Order: sequence, then C-alpha cells, then structure tokens
Amino acid sequence: MVIPREHGAWGMLLVPLATGAIVAARTGVNFAGLTLFIVAAMSLFWLRTPVESWLGTSAIKAQSASERKLVARAIVGIGIVAALSVLVLLRSEQVRGLLIVGIVAGLAFAGQAEVKKLGRKGRMPAQVIGAIGLTSTAAGAYYVTAGHLDRIAIALWLANWLFASDQIHFVQVRIRSARAATFRDKLTHGLPFLLAQGALVAAVLFSWRLGLFPAIAAVAFLPVLLRGILWFLREQQPLDVHKLGFSELRQALAFGALLCGAFLIYS
Repeated sequence: MVIPREHGAWGMLLVPLATGAIVAARTGVNFAGLTLFIVAAMSLFWLRTPVESWLGTSAIKAQSASERKLVARAIVGIGIVAALSVLVLLRSEQVRGLLIVGIVAGLAFAGQAEVKKLGRKGRMPAQVIGAIGLTSTAAGAYYVTAGHLDRIAIALWLANWLFASDQIHFVQVRIRSARAATFRDKLTHGLPFLLAQGALVAAVLFSWRLGLFPAIAAVAFLPVLLRGILWFLREQQPLDVHKLGFSELRQALAFGALLCGAFLIYS
C-alpha cells in the first residue's frame, strides 16, 4: 500500500536519471541541485502508490482504519519531502527548464490516466505514455547538473523513452505468448512487436540524421534489438516473470552504460 510495486517503473525512473547526470558531469556537477532533483523525483514517484491506495484506485487498497491511518501518514511524510524539494528547486535559477520538463511529464501522466480507462486494451499504450514522464528524469538530471536544457538533454530523454517503450512491449508480448512453442506461434502473437523493433531502428536512424544522436549511440540499442529477435528463434521456455524482470533490468543497465559511453565519447 505504501511502497511502489512496479519494479520496471523504478528502472525507467532511475536509469534515465543516471544517464542524464553522468553525461552532464563532463562539464561539472551541481551536487546540490542534482541531490534535490533526485529527492524530488523519487518522492513524487513514491507518493503515487499511497495516494492510489488511499483513493482505492489501485489493486491493493487501504480498507481497515489502521491501514488508512498508515497510508495517510505515508502520504503526509512523503508529500512534505516532495513539496520541500520541489519548492527549493523552483526557487533556483533553473526554474524555467524544470517547469518545461515538469509540464511535459505531467501531461504524459494525465494522458496515461485517461488511456487506463480503456481497460485491458489500453494497458500497454498507457504504460508507453507514462514512460514519457518517467524518462523525463534524463532531461531533468542533465539540466540541473549542466545548467542548460539543450539538444543533448532532449536526445537522452528520447533515447531512454524509445528503450523503455521497447521493454514495455517485449514484456507484454512475453506474457501474452507464454504458451507459444513454434516460430509461427510466436510470430502470430509477436508480429506487432517485431514491426515495432523495425520502427525503433528507423527512429534511431532518423534521430541521428536530425543530429540528435551521435552515430555511435546506435550501439546502445543493439542488445535490446538482439534480445527481441532471438526470442522468435529460440525454443519455447517456461515464463518466469521474476527471471524476466531481472533480465530486463540487466538490459536497462547495459543500455544506460552504453548510452553514456556514446555521448561521452561523442562530446
């Protein structure tokens, strides 16, 4: 009821944040601003779980008086930390860039809430839209660390969102096609994902042509693209959700490291 259960969402929040901070650190680090941003981002993300439990909009709801009291205390405590960190950040000289990132992220989360109303049909689109808000930490961390919201900040945000969208789609395909045994069965369930893999390649190439990504940044996407293709070719394996989660976490860490390396070498 209090601690966020979406382990994948934690990764979509923290890996982009790390990439933004690391890439920006080449020009110096604003430790105070970055620390405040980390606290603000994590507390705001954390706050959603107890609020949803209190409102009864999540799968796990606060029902008894003691549970509602526990959740209420968590909301107040986390809310105070979030409010104080945000207020201090907004009093800094970097308020304009933070407002831009915050408004876009807020619109993404609002859109996610609306799409969720479609039920099961809107589950994956809602997650992809929500990932825009989660991966905004890449641009935010870069901004508070480097002091400017430039092309690299937007490129890191876009790269992390493209990667997160691929992860969301792959996990959904693995769950829906848990009993698919042959290549044909997998293709029947996973053709949209395979087409999305092609769209990911096209998006990376297009971003490179626009000058957003350095050519070497394409290397960061190779492991996740290879993972998606190999799944169609491998024999059927029992679906282990926990094992899949750790596998995708390793993919996220590898992507983050390769993306940072690409941008640091390029700059």
